[in-house]
Amino acid sequence: MKQNEQPTLVIRVRTKVENLPCLIAESYGKLCAYMEELGEIVSDLPFVAYHNMDMQDLDVEIGFPVANPLPGKGDIKPGTIPEGTRIFCMYRGPYEEMAPIYEEMQKWMYENGYASAGPVYENYYNGTDFPAHELLTRIVMMVRKA
Repeated sequence: MKQNEQPTLVIRVRTKVENLPCLIAESYGKLCAYMEELGEIVSDLPFVAYHNMDMQDLDVEIGFPVANPLPGKGDIKPGTIPEGTRIFCMYRGPYEEMAPIYEEMQKWMYENGYASAGPVYENYYNGTDFPAHELLTRIVMMVRKA
């Protein structure tokens, strides 16, 4: 699937995987408060963009897509989800059991002549107030022809 560039508001941090759930909740809270201050609303699902997969030193952007570019404030920065070709998978289940899905997607890329072209995005349809087996996440990988 090919998509156009999407403006975002994000908080970019480095963290260990075990700190991620609290950091995500805190960041979404800050972002929502700032967007309310601006009188803006989100235009799609919240996301975390993974710039690496080092579980002891993750480089992530936590954010929301927005309709138009917005100014940053403090650690909240304007950003974009880049234009380009993507593959995606809908995953239902516990976050900590996603690894086989990532492996399957990477295998599909390799077998079909694609390579990674940027961060991996996880879009969250519901949250940790749901039972783990009902969590619904869209995993999106930016790709290019190899």
